[in-house]
Amino acid sequence: MTHETQANSAGPGDGLVRAGAIVFIIGAVATLVTVAPLFLGTEPFPTAAYLVSMLMGVGFLIAGTGVLRSIAAQRRQARSSAPSAPSA
Repeated sequence: MTHETQANSAGPGDGLVRAGAIVFIIGAVATLVTVAPLFLGTEPFPTAAYLVSMLMGVGFLIAGTGVLRSIAAQRRQARSSAPSAPSA
């Protein structure tokens, strides 16, 4: 019995990778916005803007967790579908 997955079906961890990418992009945009005043010579943004920049790291961790979850699921599937060694 073989387990085939469709190319467009979402696997375990895919949602975390997508969510992590979105959070990372939000953090990256916030980082660009908070660094811009340093180059433009204007007033820096308040501390809250710098805290939003931390979402970049949080997004990276979320996406990494999704990747690890996907790897674990693929390993479990490979173990369960692998033929067992014949006993002597």
